[in-house]
Amino acid sequence: MKRLIEKGLMFGNLVHIQAPSMVERYNRALEHLAGKRTALTDFHVDISGFSPEIGEELDDPLYLNRNGVNRQFILLTTDQKTAPLLNAKFSTSRSILRSFIEENERQLFALTAQDAVAGELVNSVFSVRDPARLFDIRRVEIEADTTTGTVRAAEQLGQLSDRFLQEEDAWFDDVLIAKMITTAKRTGDVTRNPVRLKTMSFRQENFWTAHFGGLYVFRGVDHPACLAAGPKAALEGLPGEVFSLTQQRNRVARFLEQNGLVEPIVKARGIDAAAILRQKMDFIVVDAAQESGVDLQGATRRDIRALARDHAEALPEEYHALRLLLAWAEDGGRWPRISSDHPAYFYTLRAADHADRDLVNMVLAELSPKDVRQLFICHKELFYRLYSGWGETKKAYVADFLAREYQVDKAGARQALFGHEATMEASPPPPPVPGPWSPRPAQAARPATDDRIAQVGPWGAVLRGRE
Repeated sequence: MKRLIEKGLMFGNLVHIQAPSMVERYNRALEHLAGKRTALTDFHVDISGFSPEIGEELDDPLYLNRNGVNRQFILLTTDQKTAPLLNAKFSTSRSILRSFIEENERQLFALTAQDAVAGELVNSVFSVRDPARLFDIRRVEIEADTTTGTVRAAEQLGQLSDRFLQEEDAWFDDVLIAKMITTAKRTGDVTRNPVRLKTMSFRQENFWTAHFGGLYVFRGVDHPACLAAGPKAALEGLPGEVFSLTQQRNRVARFLEQNGLVEPIVKARGIDAAAILRQKMDFIVVDAAQESGVDLQGATRRDIRALARDHAEALPEEYHALRLLLAWAEDGGRWPRISSDHPAYFYTLRAADHADRDLVNMVLAELSPKDVRQLFICHKELFYRLYSGWGETKKAYVADFLAREYQVDKAGARQALFGHEATMEASPPPPPVPGPWSPRPAQAARPATDDRIAQVGPWGAVLRGRE
């Protein structure tokens, strides 16, 4: 894992905490939540305030996530909103935390200037020893306050202020006035600077959980089901259908298709399908060559292509199926029949344009693990677990590729792979506004693109202007 850490592919984008005042605030919050303190003078934290260094110091990687549910968090700065979430047990946790920080950014900025904000992602379940308890998780709410209770005190001050303004003899109530003054010393003027965090609640219909070997729960679709990465035997008693990702690929494929969750890469709008297929083929070649001892660090596409030619007979079925699909996409070759039980089937798909596309791409990454780029982007927990078992050849190539091709433009890479263009029907062009350059109503319609090119040539306007 050292190679990944050095290239910023593991524990990357964490927030460095080193100021003594920040460390002390963290300790107050940690003691408030878990009754523990750290002796470290500097460390890094993720979006939830979890620190891998402190986890190692305490020998407890779940010190802010007891039982893997109701994750606690410590906010020292609003900069944490862009940090990753480590040791995630639910796929929705990071997006919930980020939404909370962004919705309350001004208030959190003011609060964290003097204290840490500690809180919890609360649901009705405190233990998931029984898998059926996962279906009791319907809504997640956030509870948060500073370690000194500033938010709670501000709410109390607001109530006291209302009493003072509404009660007829409040001017003569010395106890009420004294209580308001004492509370205001902690909160400041709440009329000018309100200290109030928005009450936020998030529905949790479709999600992934790391419990029970990995489980994808789809409840908010037309045909609900659970997709299990681990053994199905541990999931007895779950309501609805449960399909194994490894043993029931046909059923999984049918579930994804029935609910309109996926689309073929070669038919998706707004992407370079041929480039994506070529890269998937390169990854499959590297996977096949990892035991050969070939040094692939820094290898170019030409090197990978030469390796594929030299070892064509040893390449797996996935490679040959994608090669035929690429020939269809580029040269109009024969459409290959790739059924759902074929090893290459899930390599040919991506999530359709819907609210749960990140979750579906996570499912597809698990079903096509040789596509290491999608695996790293969509399912980091599985990527790190599989990486530890790869040969040195594959480790070196993958780390170098991700640092060179993905890290430099993460947003661009995600858009190129998973982005969706709006359809013409969804976004019709606005009607023309009459103006001095508007065409006259009686003007004939413009010829089609091919006809215009035939009349003036592809560069006609420029060349005629020069003539």
